[in-house]
Amino acid sequence: MRKLIATVYNYSLDGLLADEGTDFWDFCFSLPENDNPDDPGQLDFLRNADAILLGRNAYESIADAMTTSNADHPFARVLNPHRKVVFSTTLERADWENTVIASGDTAEEVERLRRGGDGHLVVMGGVGLFRSLMALDLLDELHVSLFPYIAGEGTRLFDGVPRSYRLDLLSSSASGNGIQELRYGRHRG
Repeated sequence: MRKLIATVYNYSLDGLLADEGTDFWDFCFSLPENDNPDDPGQLDFLRNADAILLGRNAYESIADAMTTSNADHPFARVLNPHRKVVFSTTLERADWENTVIASGDTAEEVERLRRGGDGHLVVMGGVGLFRSLMALDLLDELHVSLFPYIAGEGTRLFDGVPRSYRLDLLSSSASGNGIQELRYGRHRG
Protein backbone atom coordinates (compact mmCIF):
# COMPACT_ATOMS: atom_id res chain seq x y z
CA MET A 1 0.00 0.00 0.00
CA ARG A 2 1.25 3.48 -0.85
CA LYS A 3 2.66 5.76 1.83
CA LEU A 4 0.90 8.90 2.98
CA ILE A 5 3.60 11.49 3.68
CA ALA A 6 2.88 14.84 5.32
CA THR A 7 5.28 17.69 4.55
CA VAL A 8 5.69 20.57 6.97
CA TYR A 9 7.61 23.54 5.59
CA ASN A 10 8.71 26.63 7.48
CA TYR A 11 8.52 25.26 11.02
CA SER A 12 10.25 27.09 13.89
CA LEU A 13 12.24 25.69 16.80
CA ASP A 14 9.44 26.70 19.16
CA GLY A 15 6.90 24.66 17.21
CA LEU A 16 5.18 27.32 15.12
CA LEU A 17 4.36 27.59 11.44
CA ALA A 18 5.26 30.74 9.51
CA ASP A 19 1.98 32.64 9.30
CA GLU A 20 1.76 35.38 6.70
CA GLY A 21 2.45 38.82 8.17
CA THR A 22 4.82 37.58 10.90
CA ASP A 23 8.55 38.16 11.19
CA PHE A 24 9.05 34.41 10.79
CA TRP A 25 7.19 34.53 7.45
CA ASP A 26 9.55 37.29 6.32
CA PHE A 27 12.54 35.24 7.47
CA CYS A 28 11.34 32.19 5.52
CA PHE A 29 10.35 33.93 2.30
CA SER A 30 12.22 37.22 2.06
CA LEU A 31 15.81 36.28 2.78
CA PRO A 32 17.69 35.10 -0.33
CA GLU A 33 19.71 32.51 1.62
CA ASN A 34 16.47 30.74 2.59
CA ASP A 35 15.09 30.62 -0.94
CA ASN A 36 16.02 27.44 -2.76
CA PRO A 37 13.17 26.77 -5.18
CA ASP A 38 15.36 24.60 -7.38
CA ASP A 39 16.05 21.99 -4.69
CA PRO A 40 16.25 18.88 -6.89
CA GLY A 41 15.46 16.51 -4.02
CA GLN A 42 12.25 18.32 -3.14
CA LEU A 43 11.18 18.64 -6.76
CA ASP A 44 11.83 14.92 -7.39
CA PHE A 45 9.91 14.02 -4.22
CA LEU A 46 6.88 15.92 -5.56
CA ARG A 47 7.27 14.65 -9.13
CA ASN A 48 7.29 11.04 -7.92
CA ALA A 49 4.10 11.47 -5.91
CA ASP A 50 0.91 9.95 -7.27
CA ALA A 51 -1.15 12.81 -5.85
CA ILE A 52 -0.85 15.97 -3.77
CA LEU A 53 -3.39 16.21 -0.94
CA LEU A 54 -4.52 19.58 0.38
CA GLY A 55 -7.06 21.07 2.73
CA ARG A 56 -9.34 23.80 1.37
CA ASN A 57 -7.39 26.81 2.72
CA ALA A 58 -4.03 25.42 1.58
CA TYR A 59 -5.53 24.59 -1.81
CA GLU A 60 -6.86 28.11 -2.30
CA SER A 61 -3.61 29.82 -1.37
CA ILE A 62 -1.26 27.44 -3.21
CA ALA A 63 -3.46 27.30 -6.33
CA ASP A 64 -3.56 31.08 -6.47
CA ALA A 65 0.21 31.40 -6.02
CA MET A 66 1.12 28.67 -8.52
CA THR A 67 -1.21 29.91 -11.27
CA THR A 68 -0.68 33.68 -10.99
CA SER A 69 2.25 35.49 -9.37
CA ASN A 70 4.53 32.43 -9.11
CA ALA A 71 3.54 30.60 -12.30
CA ASP A 72 7.22 30.44 -13.36
CA HIS A 73 8.35 29.06 -9.99
CA PRO A 74 9.95 25.58 -10.25
CA PHE A 75 7.29 24.19 -7.90
CA ALA A 76 4.56 25.53 -10.22
CA ARG A 77 6.02 23.54 -13.11
CA VAL A 78 5.60 20.40 -10.97
CA LEU A 79 2.37 21.17 -9.12
CA ASN A 80 0.26 22.70 -11.89
CA PRO A 81 0.05 19.57 -14.10
CA HIS A 82 0.13 17.15 -11.14
CA ARG A 83 -2.89 15.28 -9.75
CA LYS A 84 -4.31 17.09 -6.71
CA VAL A 85 -7.00 16.14 -4.20
CA VAL A 86 -8.67 18.76 -2.00
CA PHE A 87 -10.28 17.55 1.23
CA SER A 88 -13.25 19.82 1.83
CA THR A 89 -16.93 19.60 2.59
CA THR A 90 -17.50 23.25 1.66
CA LEU A 91 -15.58 23.72 -1.60
CA GLU A 92 -17.99 23.49 -4.51
CA ARG A 93 -15.54 23.53 -7.40
CA ALA A 94 -11.82 23.25 -7.96
CA ASP A 95 -10.52 25.24 -10.93
CA TRP A 96 -6.84 24.37 -10.60
CA GLU A 97 -6.06 21.86 -13.37
CA ASN A 98 -6.09 18.16 -12.46
CA THR A 99 -7.83 18.77 -9.12
CA VAL A 100 -10.67 16.77 -7.61
CA ILE A 101 -12.57 17.36 -4.38
CA ALA A 102 -12.78 14.66 -1.70
CA SER A 103 -15.82 15.53 0.41
CA GLY A 104 -16.57 12.17 1.99
CA ASP A 105 -15.23 10.48 5.09
CA THR A 106 -11.51 11.32 5.36
CA ALA A 107 -10.39 7.81 6.27
CA GLU A 108 -12.37 6.27 3.40
CA GLU A 109 -11.08 8.84 0.91
CA VAL A 110 -7.46 8.22 1.96
CA GLU A 111 -7.96 4.44 1.78
CA ARG A 112 -9.34 4.80 -1.76
CA LEU A 113 -6.33 6.93 -2.76
CA ARG A 114 -3.87 4.41 -1.32
CA ARG A 115 -5.19 1.66 -3.60
CA GLY A 116 -3.76 1.47 -7.11
CA GLY A 117 -1.36 3.82 -8.81
CA ASP A 118 2.33 4.39 -8.37
CA GLY A 119 4.19 6.68 -6.05
CA HIS A 120 3.50 8.06 -2.64
CA LEU A 121 0.78 10.50 -1.58
CA VAL A 122 1.96 13.91 -0.33
CA VAL A 123 0.01 16.05 2.11
CA MET A 124 1.16 19.62 1.47
CA GLY A 125 -0.99 21.57 3.74
CA GLY A 126 -3.84 22.57 5.70
CA VAL A 127 -3.40 22.49 9.46
CA GLY A 128 -6.89 21.01 9.78
CA LEU A 129 -6.05 18.23 7.33
CA PHE A 130 -2.75 17.45 9.13
CA ARG A 131 -4.56 17.23 12.45
CA SER A 132 -7.35 15.04 11.03
CA LEU A 133 -4.89 12.62 9.45
CA MET A 134 -2.93 12.38 12.69
CA ALA A 135 -6.08 11.88 14.77
CA LEU A 136 -7.12 9.07 12.41
CA ASP A 137 -3.55 7.66 12.55
CA LEU A 138 -3.28 7.63 8.75
CA LEU A 139 0.15 9.22 8.26
CA ASP A 140 3.07 6.96 7.42
CA GLU A 141 5.75 9.64 7.38
CA LEU A 142 6.20 13.24 8.48
CA HIS A 143 8.80 15.42 6.74
CA VAL A 144 9.64 18.63 8.62
CA SER A 145 11.76 21.59 7.49
CA LEU A 146 12.91 22.97 10.84
CA PHE A 147 14.21 26.53 10.65
CA PRO A 148 16.81 27.97 13.05
CA TYR A 149 14.34 30.54 14.34
CA ILE A 150 12.30 31.18 17.49
CA ALA A 151 9.07 32.59 16.06
CA GLY A 152 7.09 33.51 19.18
CA GLU A 153 3.95 33.82 17.05
CA GLY A 154 2.27 31.62 14.48
CA THR A 155 0.08 28.55 14.28
CA ARG A 156 0.82 25.52 16.43
CA LEU A 157 0.59 22.55 14.09
CA PHE A 158 0.21 19.88 16.73
CA ASP A 159 -2.55 21.40 18.90
CA GLY A 160 -5.43 19.00 19.34
CA VAL A 161 -3.62 15.92 18.05
CA PRO A 162 -3.49 12.68 20.03
CA ARG A 163 -1.61 12.96 23.33
CA SER A 164 0.73 10.17 22.34
CA TYR A 165 2.07 9.94 18.81
CA ARG A 166 5.41 8.19 18.59
CA LEU A 167 7.65 8.72 15.57
CA ASP A 168 10.92 7.12 14.50
CA LEU A 169 13.65 9.27 12.95
CA LEU A 170 14.31 7.98 9.42
CA SER A 171 16.83 10.61 8.35
CA SER A 172 18.06 14.12 8.99
CA SER A 173 20.20 16.53 7.05
CA ALA A 174 21.25 20.12 7.50
CA SER A 175 21.53 22.78 4.85
CA GLY A 176 24.21 25.45 4.79
CA ASN A 177 21.75 28.00 6.15
CA GLY A 178 20.91 25.91 9.23
CA ILE A 179 17.60 24.44 8.12
CA GLN A 180 17.19 20.86 9.34
CA GLU A 181 15.32 18.48 7.05
CA LEU A 182 13.85 15.83 9.33
CA ARG A 183 12.12 12.69 8.11
CA TYR A 184 10.09 10.66 10.59
CA GLY A 185 8.14 7.44 10.21
CA ARG A 186 5.06 6.61 12.27
CA HIS A 187 6.04 4.07 14.90
CA ARG A 188 3.85 1.01 14.37
CA GLY A 189 5.19 -1.13 17.21
